[in-house]
Amino acid sequence: MNIEDVARKFVAAINRHDVDAIFDMMTEDHRFIDGMGSVIKGSEEMKKGWNGYFSMVPDYSIDIDEIFVLGNSVVLLGLASGTYSSDGTLKQDNYWKTPAAWRALVSGDKIREWQVFADNEPLREIMRKEGS
Repeated sequence: MNIEDVARKFVAAINRHDVDAIFDMMTEDHRFIDGMGSVIKGSEEMKKGWNGYFSMVPDYSIDIDEIFVLGNSVVLLGLASGTYSSDGTLKQDNYWKTPAAWRALVSGDKIREWQVFADNEPLREIMRKEGS
């Protein structure tokens, strides 16, 4: 499997909200870097992180428009979207969509690092409105 295929498979697992598949595709020393530059280290911590995020945004999805590959790095450009939910209910007013980019560092058939570049303000605004 080439590194673009690995990145696409990781995105597909995210879009299915398949935390076990996401976990299986992360290296043990996986690093996640969010849009604010915060870093979470380790696949076990990220498994918890993905479970928490999918609870908060149950319909989160990534739509990829373009992919660029250089060495073991993959850059994906597209849109991130979802509906914020504090109680499991999906309210149309809590839906957001924002342009985003992701950078994956691939090691073999696993993701060693996943970095998100996105404006989180649409989600933060909804969370403030909901009082979270």
